[in-house]
Amino acid sequence: MGVLEKLQAYIIRRLLLGILTVYGVATLSFVLMRIVPGDPAMIALAEPGRQEGISQALLEKTRHELGLDKPLHVQYGLWLFNSLKGDFGRSSWGGDLVTKEYAKRLPISMSVAVLASVLAALIGIPLGVISAIRQDTLPDYVARIVAIAGLSMPSFWVAVIMIVILLRVFHWLPSLEYTSIWSNPGRSLSQLIFPAFAVGFGSIGILARMTRSSLLEVLREDYIRTAHAKGLGERVIIIRHALRNALLPVMTILGLQLGFALGGLVVVEVAFNLPGAGRFLYEATVRRDYNVVQASLLGVAVFVTLANLLVDIAYAWVDPRIRYK
Repeated sequence: MGVLEKLQAYIIRRLLLGILTVYGVATLSFVLMRIVPGDPAMIALAEPGRQEGISQALLEKTRHELGLDKPLHVQYGLWLFNSLKGDFGRSSWGGDLVTKEYAKRLPISMSVAVLASVLAALIGIPLGVISAIRQDTLPDYVARIVAIAGLSMPSFWVAVIMIVILLRVFHWLPSLEYTSIWSNPGRSLSQLIFPAFAVGFGSIGILARMTRSSLLEVLREDYIRTAHAKGLGERVIIIRHALRNALLPVMTILGLQLGFALGGLVVVEVAFNLPGAGRFLYEATVRRDYNVVQASLLGVAVFVTLANLLVDIAYAWVDPRIRYK
């Protein structure tokens, strides 16, 4: 079997495993949403803070429309069958199709997640390289402080700190209306850059630490000493020989962070008033909107699974010694 055939077989196996993983997450979310106390039909009908004045007939009708009057295993079977067709029903709050609403909001969250990963890579990897080649010097200490801060501060806390600083120093507030990147790229980027940095700040710390430790380990290898003995320049040794081999574990972290960034947008999008999929999930969770929560978590699981698959495939480009069996 050739390399291409092995790669195709590997991708098929991983996709099948990914489907099982995604629907495992979906099943868990299905069960958890239904054991949480409260009546979703009542929440969908009641005004905020009020649950009086709703007739039992209307309540029963709403439960029937949402499918809540059926046994749990029947609800799950129907949801599983419909989800395979891409039909996630309607929102119990707004009444719109979940797929339509989610597809409208997903590009915003994807843009922030990708931008956060790009920022994390552009800042975190160079920080780790500088920290490794200038070990136990001032640049190393500064890079390590930044990395520890990124590891210690959750994204929602970074978002709050950024908003306070931007408000106090620059008198900046999140825009009340989102501007599409197709209509005004500059304004859209100015709205996305701050939430992307808030989400990616933790990844900067992780990538910097991983790059530093991995590069330090590679720099102690025999072939690096041989390269020095041959008279190769420091830059050539770092870029062509050491960094490429040190990037393998870094790529793993970067791929995972790209997947987790989408899930980490929930509170950040609320803080920056972005109408993305994360905010959609937050509002649906507060309102116990089953269909939206299940579709959103399924989307996050798919995104994380695909990100991991792309990282595994990219391993072969970074390290030709890897073979897919």
